Amino acid sequence: MSASVMQSLGEVRRTIAVPDRAASFFAKLLAFSGPGYMVAVGYMDPGNWATDLAGGAHYGYALLFVVGLASVFAMCLQYLAVKLGVVTGRDLAQLCHETMPRSVNVCMWLGAELMIIACDLAEVIGTAIGLQLLFHIPLPIGVIATVGDVLLLLALQRFGFRYLESLVVALIGTVVLCFGLEMIFSHPMFAPIMHGFVPTTQLFTNHELLFIAVGIIGATVMPHNLYLHSSVVQTRAHEETAEGKKEAIKFGAIDSTMALTIALVVNAAILIVAAATFHFSGYTGIADIRTAYTLLAPLLGVGAAGIVFAIALLAAGQNSTITATLAGQVILEGHMHFRIKPWARRLITRSLAIVPAAAIVIIKGASGLTGLLILSQVFLSLQLPFAVFPLVALTSSKKHMGTFANARWFKYGMFGVASILTGLNVWLLASVVF
Repeated sequence: MSASVMQSLGEVRRTIAVPDRAASFFAKLLAFSGPGYMVAVGYMDPGNWATDLAGGAHYGYALLFVVGLASVFAMCLQYLAVKLGVVTGRDLAQLCHETMPRSVNVCMWLGAELMIIACDLAEVIGTAIGLQLLFHIPLPIGVIATVGDVLLLLALQRFGFRYLESLVVALIGTVVLCFGLEMIFSHPMFAPIMHGFVPTTQLFTNHELLFIAVGIIGATVMPHNLYLHSSVVQTRAHEETAEGKKEAIKFGAIDSTMALTIALVVNAAILIVAAATFHFSGYTGIADIRTAYTLLAPLLGVGAAGIVFAIALLAAGQNSTITATLAGQVILEGHMHFRIKPWARRLITRSLAIVPAAAIVIIKGASGLTGLLILSQVFLSLQLPFAVFPLVALTSSKKHMGTFANARWFKYGMFGVASILTGLNVWLLASVVF
């Protein structure tokens, strides 16, 4: 690698040792586990909650198939991100900087920065709502308080990246535990849930159902996770030989698939709880996080249901804000070869996200936040093609990947997935505009 190339998250790159090839399978899996969970949080962030709640409340279990399909797409794309980072030793943003004309690279960077702000906006809203629901903190104060929430968390990185990964896993565990309890409280019906994972013709004949389905896919497959994953896999100090890279890809893929399976369970649980609680009680118009919180306890007859829901929301918001910070750092360093302190990066991005959130709260109150949350997800979906197509192209290039380049069938399959995601997102945008 050229010495002039700025290292991906250079302060933590190759800082985590991995066992030699004689070690046991589980010892290796434990060493490589972590990056997948860092990106999995983006698949269960507050932006996903609005679409999952709306899908469950409106259509019961019918959209579980879409949640599963979106998760499969995500697993395939994150696998490509693992391959790219391990084989090339560079992340997606760095390779875009190296392979694309400067004007295109700058445009991609600007779009990616707006994407991070949109992602951060969803986390600001989710965290502020969680603080209000749990501690009765007024929304404007909660929005402003999110400026400093992640600075303390990022301080853990000074003690080693493993501590940050452990915190992320603990917060994911909190979300999983909370929705496990919500599933117990809501008593969903098993047979209809299984039927919900089977595709239905309604997906193509019911315009409103299709609209929510595309919204779920757009909120699930997040472009910033592709940048982040291709970078954080480089924290492992694996052998740079072909065998070492092959092993790193294998265990990185297992880590990613396991983590995204958990994300699939959480998203499915949100939709199932919404269906069991609201849809079958006649409250089919629920799409607002605060309204869902208010109705959970009386409808389920469990006083703790709303509190558990709010704790999960706050944990999801905190988790996502950590990974958005790292993704923003990767994008800036990779695309522009410009580095600033993580705390400064966090402060700038979070401040830019707070301005629209605070303005909406002041002008429209809490009712305007749901629309802003949905708008942030629409913008994220628009940025997806600008990350997915380069990722598929780069991992299919023998120049960059050598013998690790995608097989022809997989390359065309992934270009097909990218085209489907792009087409659905364009349709979603047209539906919103017109």
